[in-house]
Amino acid sequence: MPRAKGGFKTKRYHKKVLKKASGFYGASSRLYKSAAQALDKAGVAAYKDRRLKKREFRALWIARINAAVRAMGMSYSQFMNGLKKANITLNRKALADLAYHDPKTFSTLAEKIK
Repeated sequence: MPRAKGGFKTKRYHKKVLKKASGFYGASSRLYKSAAQALDKAGVAAYKDRRLKKREFRALWIARINAAVRAMGMSYSQFMNGLKKANITLNRKALADLAYHDPKTFSTLAEKIK
């Protein structure tokens, strides 16, 4: 019995992998084996970075709020505690957006908390 090397289906799958890897550098976009390995690694990185993205954005928002609040003579923790006591429920994303794009409104909010 002759050896089955995989015909149509194997070629179709290899084409699918190479199409996904188009744009990769060098052999990773031209050779099936290298492309498959590169795609595996890219998938792992994408999975990891979807989780890291959330942490990094939260850190950015906190840094922006902290910078804006320090200019008004408060610390970040004092500001957040004041928000909680004043029963103002704005999330860090909204606060950072206010601090970055509309400092006037943010300063009135900080004065209310003081």
